[in-house]
Amino acid sequence: MKVHDCLVFAADSALSLVQGGQTLNVYSHGNKVFNLVRGQPVCAMFCGMGNIGRSSISSLAKNLRSQLGRSIDDGGINPAEYTIQQIAERTRNYLFERYHALPEKPAFPHSLEFFVGGYSAKSETAEVWKIVISDGEFAGPAQQFEGFDSSYVLWSGQPEALNRLLLGYSQHLPDALLAAGLEPDRLLPIMNHVRSAVGTSLVSDPMPTGDAIALADFLVGVTKQYVHFLNGADTVGGETDIATVTPHEGFRWIRRKHFYPRDLNLETDHA
Repeated sequence: MKVHDCLVFAADSALSLVQGGQTLNVYSHGNKVFNLVRGQPVCAMFCGMGNIGRSSISSLAKNLRSQLGRSIDDGGINPAEYTIQQIAERTRNYLFERYHALPEKPAFPHSLEFFVGGYSAKSETAEVWKIVISDGEFAGPAQQFEGFDSSYVLWSGQPEALNRLLLGYSQHLPDALLAAGLEPDRLLPIMNHVRSAVGTSLVSDPMPTGDAIALADFLVGVTKQYVHFLNGADTVGGETDIATVTPHEGFRWIRRKHFYPRDLNLETDHA
């Protein structure tokens, strides 16, 4: 979520083990949100497949963070000059190399969406970029979301609940209209009209950071409950991890899981 004062990243903790199109297991303690450059206002989050080969996306994100945090002479970013675009492109190249080094690619279908967002050095305007792997193909270079100077909510992974809540219609409505006989060239204008007529805008530019956090938490909770009551595995669930990025306070954890009791949590940067 992007408002004038901040970015908010929120994600559930469920990671699905899928083979041959079947969900074999759902793990409840996955990490999907990361401070991608320690000490800098840069955050990352992913949805989709939870691993590339034997390495979890969480481990890969931490390995990338170590690379980006090195000295400039050793391949790290320049903390005084970096841009979010540069970090997104570094992320894309890193994931590309790891994916194409696999001796055997994952079975189709599979996809990964990796979001990188934050504030470039010397900038007070947040931006969000996305890297996509879909069935073995990288969807071009990292893509920046439009709305550089405006607020918005982005969601992915299991989008049906928020499609209905925010857009006002199911993701399956376009196919249903075409199956009912709607001419294909009329689909886009009709869907745009439906969205403008029944969509719900819950976010605004001047929204305070605390309210943006509460809204992000609510939206993840809606998705978790919606998926829970559907037939099938709870592929969205577990605890909700939330982080904010602001131009003044930088990256801050709002809520996150711990691997052990909080009274033993002597170190703070394991996630």
